[in-house]
Amino acid sequence: MSFRVLTAEFSHETNTFSVRKTGYDAFTVEGVLFGDDAIRARGEANTEIAGFLDIGRKHGWAIEHVLSTGAEPAGPVTRDAFDRIGGAIVKAAAERKGELDGILLGLHGAMVTDFSPDGEGELLERLRAVVGPDLPIAVTLDPHANVTAKMCELGDILISFKTYPHIDMREIAHHAGELLQKTMAGEIRPKTLLARRPMLEEANAGRTDIGPMVEWIARARAYEETAGALAVSINGAFPNADIPEVGPTVLVTYDGDAARHQAFAESIADEIWDNRFNVLNTFYTVMQAAEIAHDYRGDRPLIIADYADNPGAGGYGDATALLGAMLEVGIGDACFGPIVDPETANQLHRASVGDTVQLKLGGKTDPRFGGDPLEVTGKLLVISDGKLIGDGEQLGGLEFSFGPTAVVQIDGIAVLVVTEPSQMRDLQQFRAFGIDPARHRVVGLKSMQHFRAAFEPIAGKVIVCDSGALCTMDYSRMPYRNVARPIFPLDRDMTL
Repeated sequence: MSFRVLTAEFSHETNTFSVRKTGYDAFTVEGVLFGDDAIRARGEANTEIAGFLDIGRKHGWAIEHVLSTGAEPAGPVTRDAFDRIGGAIVKAAAERKGELDGILLGLHGAMVTDFSPDGEGELLERLRAVVGPDLPIAVTLDPHANVTAKMCELGDILISFKTYPHIDMREIAHHAGELLQKTMAGEIRPKTLLARRPMLEEANAGRTDIGPMVEWIARARAYEETAGALAVSINGAFPNADIPEVGPTVLVTYDGDAARHQAFAESIADEIWDNRFNVLNTFYTVMQAAEIAHDYRGDRPLIIADYADNPGAGGYGDATALLGAMLEVGIGDACFGPIVDPETANQLHRASVGDTVQLKLGGKTDPRFGGDPLEVTGKLLVISDGKLIGDGEQLGGLEFSFGPTAVVQIDGIAVLVVTEPSQMRDLQQFRAFGIDPARHRVVGLKSMQHFRAAFEPIAGKVIVCDSGALCTMDYSRMPYRNVARPIFPLDRDMTL
C-alpha cells in the first residue's frame, strides 16, 4: 500500500534575550523554499528532507513537500513570520484532509514566538486542529530542543539528532520515517514521553564527542533495541530561552506500556542532574586566550572559539573583545571571523581592493555584550557577495551566503567582515574569501561546538573563550523572569 505523506522543514532556535526579532525576512536570507524548489536545493544533502525522501522512495510514498526554511538564531519569531510559514504548512494539511496517511516534520524544538513560548507546540496544535487526533505525526528535532509536554502530547514520534556537532540529520530522518511507515501500516501505535530536570542545560551543552553524553547515547541506542522502545532522544536543551519549560529532557518514543520506558528516561535524567558540575570546557578570558595564542608554536593552527558570541545560538556576531585582545598582544599570521557588521561591510564595498581603510568595526548592536566598536586601520583584501557552497559534514553541497562580505587585513590578522550572522562550521566559510585557515598560525572564530566537525581536523590545538557576549556562560547577567525556579545554575545550591 502506498501512503501519502505531508512533509515540511521549519526551524528556529530562539534566543529570547536578543534584541533582534526574527521576522519573515530573516527566513528569506537562507530561503523560504516551497515544494520542488526545496527538494532541488536540499534533497541530496545531509538534511531532514533528504532523509524523508529516502524513506519515501524506499516505501513508495506519495510525498507532498510543503516548504523548507530556517532562520539564523535570534530573538522571538514574529507572529507574521510564524503565521505565514506555519500557516502554509497547516493550510496544506487542511487542503489534503482525509487524503493524508501521515505528516513528517523537520523542526528544531527551541522556537519561541512573540506570542507563545512554544513555537513547535503551537504548530502541532494548529495541525491537530485541522487533521484531528488520529493522523500520525512524526517530528525530528535538534538536541538543543526545549521539549514541552504539549509537543509530546500532540506529536506521536519525536526523535532528536544524536550528534553535536550535528552530522546525523539525514540518518535521524530515516529513523523517524521508518517509524512513521510502521505507524501508518498499523504495526505500532507510538507515543512519546519525557523526563526533565530543573536545569537550564546539560553541563556540556549536549556535546557528543567527549564526556558523559558519549555513554548516554550508547545506552540510548542499546535501549532502542529492547521491546517497545522505538527511539530515545537526549536533549541538552537551549538555555538562552526564558521560558517555563526550558532545560534538558530525555524522550522515549515507545509502543505499549509506558512504565519501563519512563523509568529508563528518568535514570538518564538523574545522571544529567548528577553531572551538572562536570563542565569539560575551560572557558578562558579573551586576554588569556590571546596570550596563549601569542605563545603558541604548534605545527598546525591554534583554533580559538568565541563561545559567547556564537551566532548559532543567537549571539550577535559583532563582539569585538577577542579580536581586540588578539590585536593588543600583537598576534600575527592569524585569521578571524566573522565580525557581523553590515554597516562596515557596506563601507568596504564602496572602497577598492588594496585601499587602506579606517574602520569602526563591530560592537554596534549592544556593546554591553562583547565590547565596543574597534577603531582600526586596515587594508582591504577581498570584496564578495558572500555566497559559497559548503563542503563539510554539515554544509556539504548546500548553498550558503553571508551577504555582502569583505576581508580586511588589520595588523597581522585577516578579518572576515560579513552582513548576515552565522557561526563557523565549514572551512569554505573562510576559503571562499581567500583565507585558508590551515595556513594560519592562529584562527579566531565564532562558534560553540559545531566548528569542531570542520576545524578540529586541521587544528594543532583548540581552546574556547567566553568574551562576555550574549551567549556568555555567566547566566547571572541574563534577566531570566519566566523560567521555573529554583533552577540550576541560577540557583546553584538547590537540591532535588
